[in-house]
Amino acid sequence: MPRDVPLSNGNLLVNFDAAGQLRDVYFPYVGMENHTQGGPCRLGVWVDGVFRWADDPGWDRDLKYQPDTLVTRIRLVHPGLELALETTDAVDMSANVLIRRIEIHELSGRPREVRLFFHHDFRIMGNAVGDTAYYEPQRRCVLHYKLRRWFLFNGAVPEIAPAGIRSGIHQWATGVKEFRGAEGTWRDAEDGLLSGNPIAQGSVDSTVALHAVTRPEEASVVYYWMAAGTGFEEVAAINRAVVARGPEDFLGRTRAYWELWVDKSEWEFGGIPGEVTGAFRRGLLVLRTQIDNRGAITAANDHDIIHFARDTYSYVWPRDGALVARALDLSGHFENSRAFFDFCHKAIAKEGYFLHKYNPDGSLASSWHPWQGKDGKQLPIQEDGTGLVVWALWNHVDRYRDVEWMREKYRGLVASAADWMASYVDPETGLPHPSFDLWEERYGVHAFTVAATWAGLVAASRFAWRFNEGNLAQRWKSAADGIKSAADRHLYRPEWGRFARTVTVGGNGEVDADGTVDASLYGLWYFGMYPPEDPRIIRTMESVRERLWVRTDVGGLARYENDPYHRVATDDARVPGNPWFICTLWLAQWHIARAGTAAELAPALEILQWVARRALPSGVLAEQVHPYTNSPLSVSPLTWS
Repeated sequence: MPRDVPLSNGNLLVNFDAAGQLRDVYFPYVGMENHTQGGPCRLGVWVDGVFRWADDPGWDRDLKYQPDTLVTRIRLVHPGLELALETTDAVDMSANVLIRRIEIHELSGRPREVRLFFHHDFRIMGNAVGDTAYYEPQRRCVLHYKLRRWFLFNGAVPEIAPAGIRSGIHQWATGVKEFRGAEGTWRDAEDGLLSGNPIAQGSVDSTVALHAVTRPEEASVVYYWMAAGTGFEEVAAINRAVVARGPEDFLGRTRAYWELWVDKSEWEFGGIPGEVTGAFRRGLLVLRTQIDNRGAITAANDHDIIHFARDTYSYVWPRDGALVARALDLSGHFENSRAFFDFCHKAIAKEGYFLHKYNPDGSLASSWHPWQGKDGKQLPIQEDGTGLVVWALWNHVDRYRDVEWMREKYRGLVASAADWMASYVDPETGLPHPSFDLWEERYGVHAFTVAATWAGLVAASRFAWRFNEGNLAQRWKSAADGIKSAADRHLYRPEWGRFARTVTVGGNGEVDADGTVDASLYGLWYFGMYPPEDPRIIRTMESVRERLWVRTDVGGLARYENDPYHRVATDDARVPGNPWFICTLWLAQWHIARAGTAAELAPALEILQWVARRALPSGVLAEQVHPYTNSPLSVSPLTWS
């Protein structure tokens, strides 16, 4: 299930699903330690003796953000209950707390008691072994903890008198779940009354309730918050601040912060339609939710993908991160890209390359790339990641003149990577040695990787010239020139009139080319190895457009011919694969790069509108969309998208 609404401050990331339920809680790193493991933390309503959870099919739902901020505007309407809920949710800009403001709109025309139930299905630090949940009477709240991870759940209902709010939950239950037939305390809520059990340990959950009296003439308001910390005193201090200052103070300052953040640069949008500029601004904000404050740019944090491969996308791929960092630099958010380069400086191997992927804390992540190949030892790497980090770093420093910050990275990151890339070349072909492709499926010499390696070496040579190291600059530039000459000889295939996506070198030195049309061929011009108007590039990109465009009513560009990943259509010649947002946008970038007039930008604008219209109502972009229904496929949101 997609994650329709992510909220984050760079330490605490929470995701809401299409039903408005809390599904993921990452802390203290974005993308690491999902304390719910994707299980639903249910929201329930009791009124007139009838109970409904938020995932009940009787609800009409509209999940959006407020404009230009990371504060939600979620509306849930249940005609059967004659109630509407409007929630305003935010993870505070600074404090590690999720604040929820729930307006209850009475549609029955009469006052009634309404009870809201908040369920907490936690598996702290990724498992349900040894958790504790307990009611704390002094603060009238419930806490969950294990080791150095603590979560405090509390709420308040505004008083009619001017005294403000009175904090504390009205009902609670803690209990065992998923053990010896126990489903959890959420079942206890369905009669509108909770047991009041004060403590449970092991595989546990909890549910709390807040009561309100509705009035037809005005909305009733209930506040709920979840504080996260590394100890009791930390979460207690956050709770104390929310009670003292009021939840509205936290919501207001967070709303203002993100409005200021997204407007950091002054943009001249000209005649670009509002649906596209709105998608751009929303894209920046959603992008930020997936980035940890210590520099990790995670690929995606939709935990449901674990059911497909028993792993997630909650990792840092150097390639993906470098491309995101470049986008952040172009949008003026250089602090976030700088933190990413700091992360990379710490992560790079002493030999000068990046491994497959990394955890958000910088440790080496899981991998399916082997160290042993059919010909013996091999590196389990995607070389494009090494090249693109150096390429993105040069563009960052060239744009922002971040010279003092850059000084230590020149030797430890740039020179180390450039020396390795210059040496990791097949002397017979002049191309880089094999590595895994950007899709992580094939081992060989790939056009995208060749272009990224060339770009990294050129960027390193520019660094060296600026640091007055001409010998190094010439060495790295010569290595780049040699790779480009080899690409001319081996990657370009005159018999096809276009470039191959991959070549493999046999034991006898013969080069075998893979003619599959692949959207990643855009890298040949995007990173500067060839101009976009080169006739060979034009023929290559025209092949990409003609053979990868999905010819259903949905449209969009597939990754490559006969792409099997999450494949929907197996016998439909109109569908070479599911449409991907990133691949479709690469085609838009080519149209932009070639345009000489406003009219020639029209195809790119059509693609941008295509993207905006296929986002979720919240503005979130998935990895792929269904080729017949437009519904999101795979993870959502995908940071790269």
